Amino acid sequence: MFESLQERLGSILNGLTGRGALSEADVSAALREVRRALLEADVALEVVRSFTDKVHEKAVGAAVLKSIKPGQMVVKIVHDELVDMLGAEGVAVDLNAPAPVVVMMVGLQGSGKTTTSAKIAKRLTERQNKKVLMASLDTRRPAAQEQLRQLGEQVKVATLPIIAGQSPVDIAKRAVHAARLGGHDVVILDTAGRTHIDEPLMVEMADIKKVSSPHEILLVADSLTGQDAVNLAKSFDERVGITGLVLTRMDGDGRGGAALSMRAVTGKPIKLIGTGEKMDGLEEFHPKRIADRILGMGDIVSLVEKAAETIDAEQAAAMAKKMQSGKFDLNDLAAQLQQMSKMGGMGGIMGMMPGMGKMKDQLAAAGFDDKMFRRQLAIISSMTKAERSNPDILKHSRKKRIAAGSGTDAAEINKLLKMHRGMADMMKAMGGKGKGGGLMRGMMGGLASKMGLGGMMPGGGMPDLSKMDPKQLEALQKQAQAAGLGKGLPGGMPGGLPGGGLPGLPGGMKLPGLPSLGGGGLPGLGKKK
Repeated sequence: MFESLQERLGSILNGLTGRGALSEADVSAALREVRRALLEADVALEVVRSFTDKVHEKAVGAAVLKSIKPGQMVVKIVHDELVDMLGAEGVAVDLNAPAPVVVMMVGLQGSGKTTTSAKIAKRLTERQNKKVLMASLDTRRPAAQEQLRQLGEQVKVATLPIIAGQSPVDIAKRAVHAARLGGHDVVILDTAGRTHIDEPLMVEMADIKKVSSPHEILLVADSLTGQDAVNLAKSFDERVGITGLVLTRMDGDGRGGAALSMRAVTGKPIKLIGTGEKMDGLEEFHPKRIADRILGMGDIVSLVEKAAETIDAEQAAAMAKKMQSGKFDLNDLAAQLQQMSKMGGMGGIMGMMPGMGKMKDQLAAAGFDDKMFRRQLAIISSMTKAERSNPDILKHSRKKRIAAGSGTDAAEINKLLKMHRGMADMMKAMGGKGKGGGLMRGMMGGLASKMGLGGMMPGGGMPDLSKMDPKQLEALQKQAQAAGLGKGLPGGMPGGLPGGGLPGLPGGMKLPGLPSLGGGGLPGLGKKK
């Protein structure tokens, strides 16, 4: 969502941090570029003016211009003002009211109200152990009520039985009554939308609000609609009185202006953001984390949280035990690649890591993307159980059959097997030290330990390379290069992967502006010696 803005702001602020001293003219020139970048990102004009005025006022002070690193001080001011514009602190959906708590979903047709209702219900059920009832009040859109019923079955949440001919107001009354009799903690009312704002829609919303007394009125808005979403929020707030915003399609390729403008224009907090079409594609909105991502500072906290959610503790413990005995077959490799995919693939992971955002374009230019992981998984899936457990039996005839079944060729199969052999040797070496873990657990464990969050990771991850002595590092680096897993990143990134590599790049491939990656693999996270 914020990639183009991140790129523009990154180049502008890098120009400031690269200088030894700053004048007021330097700051003013940079802020003109920041203003232009925000306007191009479709941020509301009044929000841009307020933002740049506040930054300018703080950035031209003597304490900044005469400081040791004035460029970095300006970046900090921009970051702090960006956080303030987005809402300072994250605000969760408020359920502090007598049960059943009524949550009313409003918005235009096509914004994603029905799907978002099911996502919220699933989140409340699984994370807060709430008993939720959903009710569709949309009697105009064909099969809208049936859609919510089917989504309810999918997320295992009760829905109000459909009675043909009832008005939205009557359905709202019945839903609240049924929730009270059924002992439900929360009732979610999925109201009807229109293709545009009109008087009958607003009257209907007001009548539903009157009979159901909702504790939360959440406006669901499509973040790709830009400034129209801001105008929509103002109109609904004036007529119905919203308590918070939910922005859908935040994983899209829009410019992000709506997300940056809505909190500042309406004064209402953005409570949730939709990050995908699947039922778990919903996240709480954390202004500081979003600001960090926009300025290319990464989002390690969200990365560790996502790892803790997606990594199966029992499976990780079983794999750790297996690796301690020096075993690592293709089934294990497939499990690690699947874990990485669940966390958003390489693009999603790298976007949350400090300083790694810029590498995404370089990797894309080199032809490295998540399709490579999918091809590797397809190759492994085309093997028999015996072949996955014992890759040594793979001869020419077997490889030919696997290539035909996976839509690849023998060369790709050989690269996968070479990578696996190198990783198996490395896992064996790590296993001998009594530490186990998988590819993702190793990487996440290193990140978590650096943040003091090691307890969040099952098993704590692999040993942190930054704590190893030079001889151990040298031995592991040689093993990594032999396995084609690349070299360590300069600059003290958190350690975790032996030798610091991820599987995937063909041997000898170079990326623009980066050293050769040897036999293949992303630059690693181990500390540079």
